[in-house]
Amino acid sequence: MLFESQILDILRMLPFQKTAKRKAEIRGLDSQRRRVMTTDEVHEGSHKIVEQIERMTCWKEAKTVMLYYPINNEVDLRALVKKYADEKTFLLPATLSGHLIEVRQYVKGEPLVKGRFGIPEPKTPAWTGDIDLILVPGVAFDKDCRRLGRGGGYYDRFLKRIKIKMKIGVCYDFQLHDDLPHAMFDQVMDRVVTPSKTIGG
Repeated sequence: MLFESQILDILRMLPFQKTAKRKAEIRGLDSQRRRVMTTDEVHEGSHKIVEQIERMTCWKEAKTVMLYYPINNEVDLRALVKKYADEKTFLLPATLSGHLIEVRQYVKGEPLVKGRFGIPEPKTPAWTGDIDLILVPGVAFDKDCRRLGRGGGYYDRFLKRIKIKMKIGVCYDFQLHDDLPHAMFDQVMDRVVTPSKTIGG
């Protein structure tokens, strides 16, 4: 027989389990759809997002920008690095044990090495300076600028710990949902940019 306290614990877990199940469903569907995109679709969508970012005041004023190395047809922002490497300081994440992110400077021409998940990372020391702007990937976003990641919580922990002036999520239009299931520890973006629109202030 279950004690009253055990029953209460189970009841408290039900909303969490429902949220987790729905998140897993969205991850599966959106990740699969992204993986089957053609090279031309990735290039066209990424190009339109880059153009929108370039017009933003926060981009023009940012001196230090953190982005990411794209995998599995994620939005590719490397055109920004190529075009502005002599004007801005660019940073990339390196994944550590404990589901943590360490920020490292990307130096133009310096080789990257594969990290814990096979994603290329800089070998430079940890960055300890300010970050003006971060461009964040995600499996999905919604119209309230909530983000759904891969499930490891790396970016949620990082964004909660580090003060950044502007947080912008980037995704394709099919990855933007009206509403996503969310928990209290999920971090919210300031804006979300897709090939066709910008959401948020």
